[in-house]
Amino acid sequence: MPTSTLITLCTCPNQTVAEEIANALIEQRVAACINIIPTITSIYKWQGKLESEREALMLIKTDQSRYPDLEQALARLHPYELPEIIAVPVEQGLAGYLNWVTQCTKN
Repeated sequence: MPTSTLITLCTCPNQTVAEEIANALIEQRVAACINIIPTITSIYKWQGKLESEREALMLIKTDQSRYPDLEQALARLHPYELPEIIAVPVEQGLAGYLNWVTQCTKN
């Protein structure tokens, strides 16, 4: 059964920046919970050059109705010129948890 919950992926230059952004997003109620994976390696091409960077990854749980506000907040708070902001729908999950996400992100 489809839900209104989204998981948004966003990389940050390090764990400190990820924690600062995560705290702001929770305070603004645009996210219910954010997990931070402290060290990942991202390999990509940027401006024609192959890059390899150590980053932190945020897994941000939100409700679809709050996604536009979440995206705006991430774009404003993020230090990157072009931050990775990718949302994927949650198809199934524990009903109580999914309800909690919706309740935590209500305006």
